Amino acid sequence: MMLAVRDLTTAYGLGAVIHGVSIDVEAGEVVCLLGRNGAGKSTTLRSIMGLTPPRSGRVEFMGRDITGRRPFEVARLGIGYIPDDRRIFADLTVEENLKIVRHVTRRDGRWTIERVYRLFPVLTELRLKHGSALSGGEQKMLAIGRALMGNPRLLILDEPSEGLSPLMVKTLIEAILQIQGEGITLLVADQNVKFARRVGGRGYIMEEGHIRHSGRLEELWAHEEVIRRYLAV
Repeated sequence: MMLAVRDLTTAYGLGAVIHGVSIDVEAGEVVCLLGRNGAGKSTTLRSIMGLTPPRSGRVEFMGRDITGRRPFEVARLGIGYIPDDRRIFADLTVEENLKIVRHVTRRDGRWTIERVYRLFPVLTELRLKHGSALSGGEQKMLAIGRALMGNPRLLILDEPSEGLSPLMVKTLIEAILQIQGEGITLLVADQNVKFARRVGGRGYIMEEGHIRHSGRLEELWAHEEVIRRYLAV
């Protein structure tokens, strides 16, 4: 088991946002966390990463308890995280954004700047541009490439398809499948179930901070009432 989340409850102030959430991610999988905006997906990911420490429950990464660890410690253990707002460094160039990761994670491995450029060739042309000069899609590619520079075992993506053009979504799907083919496990939170079906094998559906359904994505897709109730906009 790559990631095991058990009975996780997280609160902002006095109000709980996620309630007893349990998720399993096996090595080599792409698992999708689905739900409308406000369902609790981002808080779940932030709790895993230590950005919003849980009130109770447990997070295990490769059999090791990482519950409540600081984000840089989680990253050094081998979890890469791409938040929904990307958080690239606007005043640094594309190449500087990629290089800085090694100083934080201290993880060497197969993913180098050259390999990131092969995954996203457009970044080669943009390598001397500052982050502030990139489009939303270009920033998304850079954020993924930057996370890969930490050579993670598990890659967590929060709302990767949000706000992207159909062409950019296609590029993202191809990249995710290629990343999985390189042996990296992925946990992807998104509200776009069509996108999720293209990249993932299993999924969990969240509503109001609870896991409502789980299973193979094709099986979930076949339940029209479930899709209409929890995912239709």
